[in-house]
Amino acid sequence: MFPDGNPMLRDGQTGDWIGTFLGHKGAVWSARLTKDASKAVTGSADFTAKVWDTFTGDALHSFSHGHIIRSADFSDDGTRIVTGGVEKKLRIFDLYRPDAPPLEADGHAGTIKSVAFDERRNVILSAGEDKVIRVWDLRTFKQVTTLDADDAITSMNLSSDGKYITSTAGSHAYFWDASNYHLAKSYVTQHDVPSVSLHPDHSRFVAGSMGTDLWVRIYDFETGKELEVYKGHHGAIHTVSYSPDGEIYATGSGWHDKALADDSRQVVRPLAEQSEGGREWQWAGLSRWVGL
Repeated sequence: MFPDGNPMLRDGQTGDWIGTFLGHKGAVWSARLTKDASKAVTGSADFTAKVWDTFTGDALHSFSHGHIIRSADFSDDGTRIVTGGVEKKLRIFDLYRPDAPPLEADGHAGTIKSVAFDERRNVILSAGEDKVIRVWDLRTFKQVTTLDADDAITSMNLSSDGKYITSTAGSHAYFWDASNYHLAKSYVTQHDVPSVSLHPDHSRFVAGSMGTDLWVRIYDFETGKELEVYKGHHGAIHTVSYSPDGEIYATGSGWHDKALADDSRQVVRPLAEQSEGGREWQWAGLSRWVGL
């Protein structure tokens, strides 16, 4: 999250700064890229979701909401966005018809923390403080099923191959089979886990941490055994994300710093910032990633 409202675009291999999106008037909680990295969508505390041209930095669209937006995502073809936040409401906007009213759906009893398109199965996923992941039919926008957690959900994403829905709640890490919504794996860690990322080959997963624990941990996916521990941040590690090839992962902290690291525990590159950030990362291939 950037309190100054300025999310950044960086090179996926080196972490080098490419550009900053200027235009929000409040903290930015979410940022996502299209699959070709040509556009970005951001959700902000200024009650707007904005779509950006990543080559020029221009704001292409701005969609007003009634309260803070905590999460936004693109459809696979980049023609629609879905948003969710403090209003507890899902909205789908058509970028070909930006002035048309959005499709809306209600169902959550708490702030929506994460949203994601899963067009392989024609659904949208949403997760929130009501301890529930909700699955919505993309054609009717009706709720299909729910996945229950043991605490308020702090993050939810699809694995890079779309086979698993990964989520975190309190000290729990959940891995749901996205084809049938059965719980495939669930692990309880020693610390609160705000984010996890599954390696592309499903051999392990990386987890951040909160509270007094400032370590990044790598776990075996089959057994849950802790494999590696890394320390380098000076604050809670809110977000972690493997690169598409699994060679490196990005970590983001709420204390002015971010990093790229590999599984040998070597920091490939620390990425210092001058504002509190590190709430979310997303890769677009290996060429670019957007971070808060």
